[in-house]
Amino acid sequence: MASDTVMAPAAAPQPQPGWRERCWALRDRLLASPGFRRAAARFPLTRPVARRRARALFDLVAGFVYSQVLYACVQLRLFDLLAPSAQSCTALATRCGLGEEAMLRLLEAAESLRLVQRRRGGLWGLGALGAPMVGNAAVAAMVEHHAALYADLRDPLALLRAEQAEPADDPAGVAAGGALARYWPYAAHASPDRLAPASVAAYSALMTASQPLVADEILGAYRVARHRCLLDVGGGEGLFLVRAAERAPGLRLMLFDLPAVADRAQQRLAQAGLGARASVHGGDFRSTPLPRGADLITLVRVVHDHDDATALALLRAAFDALPAGGVLLLAEPMAGTAGAEPMGGAYFGFYLLAMGRGRPRTAQRLAALLQEAGFAQVRMLPTALPLQARVLQARRAR
Repeated sequence: MASDTVMAPAAAPQPQPGWRERCWALRDRLLASPGFRRAAARFPLTRPVARRRARALFDLVAGFVYSQVLYACVQLRLFDLLAPSAQSCTALATRCGLGEEAMLRLLEAAESLRLVQRRRGGLWGLGALGAPMVGNAAVAAMVEHHAALYADLRDPLALLRAEQAEPADDPAGVAAGGALARYWPYAAHASPDRLAPASVAAYSALMTASQPLVADEILGAYRVARHRCLLDVGGGEGLFLVRAAERAPGLRLMLFDLPAVADRAQQRLAQAGLGARASVHGGDFRSTPLPRGADLITLVRVVHDHDDATALALLRAAFDALPAGGVLLLAEPMAGTAGAEPMGGAYFGFYLLAMGRGRPRTAQRLAALLQEAGFAQVRMLPTALPLQARVLQARRAR
């Protein structure tokens, strides 16, 4: 009698694990064993390693609390208050509008994070990590806008599931964008070139405030004065061009961004006395060709905002806009950066997910996209702080 049962094919034999995999498996079994962990914590030679790993694991658990302590200090402008001189808890409580017990709790928390430091006579001063925050509008702006990111990360699994959800499967509208997507409205807008000027004000101000973090890295890695004209694509309010103009007085300047942002750039460049040297162009690169005439194009923190297909289209548009011998500089934080691996894999991976599009990429992946777009001679330029920005230089050979 015939059967309607479809027999599943026999499972293919699994390859035998190599010696590396067997070593990793043994390590995992040991670290998962409570008995081994207790023994390692007691044995003098392994005790320091056990303590470091226990601390690292706890830091992962407590990381949100640490960031909120920093957020509270930034909101109170605590670092700027301590910059002139150390102060007592009582004086700080009065200036910050907190009760003395609450102020002491915050100071002790910030002290444990090396943001402030307890001094003699009951005074409090800046800590090793708090001192660089004094007058640092760039980092302060980044910290303050994270409130939107944290709101979206309340349910990280919802974000992950919404990434590929169809509208019918996403009744809560998570895929349509949360607080961070609203902060960056072009990320989810069907026609970003039609955004109202008011909707771009917040993120444009943030990009301007944080631009010094990367502008000096790029300009220190590459001498822009060797070129005739620089086109900054996605240039925001034009701060990078202002910094470039300081390095190269004879350099002509061009900027391309969404029309609402381009209007803000026009005003800033005029205020900087660069109106005669700079031309500003509004449009969406997906539907508007990039302006020609520049022999240097910069993409500063732009490519990681897009998926591969859109990023490739942008790189091809830049290739078409350059003359033979023209240079493209692609600058942004990159995944896989030695010593900063969590920045790419964890921070930007989930930040861009919450934003609504884009992904962090390794330098190798970006180089492959540049070559696919037609560029040759792609190479990495050394920067002082690769965590903030790494720079790829590519040339149009033909």
